[in-house]
Amino acid sequence: MSYPLAGLKVLDFSRVLAGPFAGRMLSDLGADVVKIEPPEGDVTRYWGRVIAHLPGYYHQQNAGKRNICIDLRQPSAKDLIFSLVAEADIVIENYRPDVMTRLGIGFDDLKRVNPRIIMLSISGFGHDSPESKRPAYAPVIHSEAGLIHRSSVEALDSGIESHFQDLPLSVADTNASLHGLVGVLAAVILRSSTGEGQHIDIAMIDATIATDDKMHYDLEDAQGTGPMRNEIWPLSFGPVLISTDFRLLFKLLVSGNHLIDPSPPNASLTEKISARRAAVQETLAAIETPEAFDELMKAINVAWGLVRDPSVIHAQPTVAHRGSVTEVDDRQGGTRPITQSPYRFSNAESGVRGPAPHRGEHNRLVLEQWLQMTSAEIDALASAGILLADEEACDNAI
Repeated sequence: MSYPLAGLKVLDFSRVLAGPFAGRMLSDLGADVVKIEPPEGDVTRYWGRVIAHLPGYYHQQNAGKRNICIDLRQPSAKDLIFSLVAEADIVIENYRPDVMTRLGIGFDDLKRVNPRIIMLSISGFGHDSPESKRPAYAPVIHSEAGLIHRSSVEALDSGIESHFQDLPLSVADTNASLHGLVGVLAAVILRSSTGEGQHIDIAMIDATIATDDKMHYDLEDAQGTGPMRNEIWPLSFGPVLISTDFRLLFKLLVSGNHLIDPSPPNASLTEKISARRAAVQETLAAIETPEAFDELMKAINVAWGLVRDPSVIHAQPTVAHRGSVTEVDDRQGGTRPITQSPYRFSNAESGVRGPAPHRGEHNRLVLEQWLQMTSAEIDALASAGILLADEEACDNAI
């Protein structure tokens, strides 16, 4: 089987998450993704457990890519970039909107070199807004897009003492990355008929709002028309989330003869709710194993989930069966765990294709393969300070 995107060449100028995640997925689908890293390196090289000079966060988002380290401040560096762009299909960047243009490698510059180039730009607020130059990471967008506020309000509505705090994952980054990936692949298809490239301007705030399934409640001031918040119940074998309205849960347990309504007919609504909640809690607390609880939920046709510690996610049955977490070479004689891409094709291959690269590790190999450069030409670029490498981590990179 072949990879769906085999043959596509990608230059990935991005850093941290929103851009690198898109590049990682393109690599998992078979594209040749070359990360263009500045001398100071991607900031994520400081985050996570370090194995063979590769921190975990950087490793997860850049696995399977190759790496060239170029100092764009050097006068002739732009010529090298243009040579690479002439051979590339896709460019990814997630700097603030004015940065690539100031460096002389904005979309207008690149399309003069390669009219077929597809450029994905991801930024917090897009290229044409009054806040375009405003710096933004995922937590900023979580705040501006209302996610942090809603999370706090929903907790308070459920009787949970709450305060404002960020989400436990960078969903604004990954949403923007995945929407960008869709845009890139649509542009690749369009290019096959028009011969022209595209500049795709993805704003993280747009992507977050577009992917927010609860936004319509806020836009139409209709928060009370939705279902009740899913509740988490502490049971003997651990906390579980029951994915249904409590009112329906109670009705199904009663109609299925799993409990009897304990509230007298003349009780007030508050008394009924209190008595019924106590009865449900007692019924559920008597269940001693996940298997027995699953049988009850199946009997009343209600979805549920064990509240798992992510450090043992390997034990989740579907994750284990489908290899959602896999192992790759740790570059020091063993393996290390890494998230697997979710694409499963009937007659094509996909998935992480190797560990993340060191800074400048593939300077020589990529320039030889993409540009047919000689060793003398590559050595000259290194001598001029245009090409650099992490000498401690990778030998003979330049």
